[in-house]
Amino acid sequence: MPRYHRGRMSSSVPFLLACRRQPVPYTPIWLMRQAGRYMAEYRAIRERLSFLELCKTPSAAAEVTLQPVEHMGVDAAILFADILLVLEPLGLGLSFAKGDGPAIAHPVRDAAHVARMPRVDVADGLAYVFETVRLVKQELRGRVPLIGFAGAPFTLASYAIEGAGSRNYAHTKRLMYGQPDAFDALMARLVEVTADYLNGQIDAGVEAVQVFDSWVGNLAPEDYRARVLPHMQELFRRIGGRVPVINFSTGTSGFLELVSAAGGDVVGLDWRISLADGWQRVGHDRAVQGNLDPGILLGPRNVIRERARALLKEAGGRPGHVFNLGHGILPETPPDNVRALVETVHELSAR
Repeated sequence: MPRYHRGRMSSSVPFLLACRRQPVPYTPIWLMRQAGRYMAEYRAIRERLSFLELCKTPSAAAEVTLQPVEHMGVDAAILFADILLVLEPLGLGLSFAKGDGPAIAHPVRDAAHVARMPRVDVADGLAYVFETVRLVKQELRGRVPLIGFAGAPFTLASYAIEGAGSRNYAHTKRLMYGQPDAFDALMARLVEVTADYLNGQIDAGVEAVQVFDSWVGNLAPEDYRARVLPHMQELFRRIGGRVPVINFSTGTSGFLELVSAAGGDVVGLDWRISLADGWQRVGHDRAVQGNLDPGILLGPRNVIRERARALLKEAGGRPGHVFNLGHGILPETPPDNVRALVETVHELSAR
């Protein structure tokens, strides 16, 4: 565990300070997918619960959320859930097949389907998520902040339209180009339910939220500007100001300025751009999160240490850097390497 003592959680903890671009005693670090398959403790729970059962069992989801805090020494916990949970109460039929990933039973392909999607009361349809938040908060007892999250409208819409993972997003782009009004209506519905969902997490006790736009990098800049940007701005308007908000996307180096314009207190950077260049393009009036290649954690410790040192040097000690990977931890990652990275970042960035 890191040598830095954590007392009761407050707005002065390093992660929240960094989100607000305020001075920190050391660069805070948490890692996407820090609770997951690379940890034996997680795999043991998955032996008795399916993925969806785990998400819907608050006691188990809370246990998984806490595992990286206890074993890796990260500076924030992130709620264990899945970005697609909001699609289930919309009547789309969600399942997770072992080895095949998520599947949507009733994909959205036209305006009529969008029109008949039910209104969602998140307090009812996603109550188990809010209970997980409350349980985690009780167990954390203020040691580190808890991050909530949701999928961004475009990524959710793509899953809803495609029905599963995709390489070329053919159905999504066919709807977006061929029926733009239907696509915009779907995006607006997803903004509504996602804003309610994130505000519900905040009401339950999370201290920050992250919006995951994992698929938006497959768009051309002009399509992001026309079909995504207004909806992202509306989402951030609905949740902004209550807690720090992280706007995370991948593959968006070609239009980072537009991603920054969408909103968020912190902009996530993937590893396809240097942190220094990315921060320059996002603007130094914003905090940034990132952006170590997850594959580095498969390498030897000396390489991990040197890459962490180089990334911290790029940040230049400027307030507003949250250390993270450019995407999630790979399942093959040795847990000791994760622990070593956390300790290295704390050591090398100590002010």
